Amino acid sequence: MVPSLLSTRVALPAATLALLALAGCGSSNGGQPSATATKAPAQAAAPQASGNLRTADSSLGRIVVDGRGMTAYYYTPDKAGSGTSTCTGQCLQLWPAITTTATTPTATGVTGTLGTITRPDGAKQLTVDGRPVYTYLPDTHPGDVKGQGVGGVWYVLRPDGAMVTDQSSGGSGNGGY
Repeated sequence: MVPSLLSTRVALPAATLALLALAGCGSSNGGQPSATATKAPAQAAAPQASGNLRTADSSLGRIVVDGRGMTAYYYTPDKAGSGTSTCTGQCLQLWPAITTTATTPTATGVTGTLGTITRPDGAKQLTVDGRPVYTYLPDTHPGDVKGQGVGGVWYVLRPDGAMVTDQSSGGSGNGGY
């Protein structure tokens, strides 16, 4: 009985991550967040990534990372300059917003235009060239780019704010989407 209890404890976190991946940012509707994601009941605060930006070398070349060295991503349904993020609810559980408390954000090595938007929870999410930036929960080590190309809507960003469209080193297919 002990082995089955142990396997249940190991399987539950994996099952939870799988459910978040499936429900987080439904790709069956062109990459837009699913109705479940945008109308989720109140839940615990979404994880947030470290609010400082800098650059680092990766398998995709020089990219933007957060203060912990975790890769920063754009979500293509977010429209530059709109002042809003379309990744909400369970989407944020898998793709944490990179937030800051700084009035005027700064970043080492990032030449794209920095800014912030105010999220519904009041947090200030960093933007590069007017687009909100996020990290990816399955990226567990600095330099991981597992979210690259996920669902055809998540992309790493370069220091100048350009989107990396090379998918050879990142996620493919569903990959947590």
